[in-house]
Amino acid sequence: MSTTEHVPVMPKEVLEQLALTEGATVVDGTMGGGGHTRLFAELVGPTGRVIGLDRDPGAVERTAAALADLPNVTAVHANYADAPEVLRELGVESVDGILLDLGLSSDQLADRERGFSFKADGPLDLRFDPTRGEPASKLLARLSAEHLADIIYQFGEERFSRRIARKVVERRRQAPIETASDLADLVRSVVPRSKNHRIDPATRTFQALRIAVNDELQSLELALGRLPSLLAVGGRLAVISFHSLEDRMVKLAFRDAEQLEVITRKPLVATAAEQSVNPRSRSAKLRVAERVAP
Repeated sequence: MSTTEHVPVMPKEVLEQLALTEGATVVDGTMGGGGHTRLFAELVGPTGRVIGLDRDPGAVERTAAALADLPNVTAVHANYADAPEVLRELGVESVDGILLDLGLSSDQLADRERGFSFKADGPLDLRFDPTRGEPASKLLARLSAEHLADIIYQFGEERFSRRIARKVVERRRQAPIETASDLADLVRSVVPRSKNHRIDPATRTFQALRIAVNDELQSLELALGRLPSLLAVGGRLAVISFHSLEDRMVKLAFRDAEQLEVITRKPLVATAAEQSVNPRSRSAKLRVAERVAP
């Protein structure tokens, strides 16, 4: 995929809350399609700097090419939790803003070879970085029904988790579950469709496996402990989450960090107008905190 389909979530709110000025240095920890990255680069101008990180090497390559007209952008293939090491390597001592936009990008959903979309018949991979770790198909092949049920319940908040896990174990005795559509059809066969029909029955299971495969909550926990020290006093950390577990982690980390002062007492959400044109924004919650302690 050479172009991006991704639309940045809550761009106006992010810019307002980060309060960046010309000449500032900012980290986009989840660069994705580069929507926020471009906005930052245009705002901070040629005297500023934007450092974009992403775990997905394809996203880094694609977005670096798309932003080639912005010489103040540096794109790096890295986990946002490793931002301290990246900045040290680049000779950057502190930054004025950091954004984490958690979850999937539209580009990843559109890539039929990654398995993120259960509407496509691609391999069931679900890794942000295909060069590391274990694809979801391997996870389904080796875990016990109890372990799978725990993952699907904890990370997907799926109340039919045990029913799904039992069906997975039963099915894999006959043939491996190797594609996204294999798993989606299996889940739909045992989970009733919701009354409003807006959410596919497979959604929560795919979300849970993606979080498990990519160690997303562990990365977020590590980052929330490490990123505040990268901010200059007055710099701000903004996190957009799409899952209640992530939002709770951000809320508690911001509240408990001695270096931070919470700016958003309640999370900001996308406007009705944005939700109507960008469905991904419906579950987005934006929290912001400011560095106050040296």
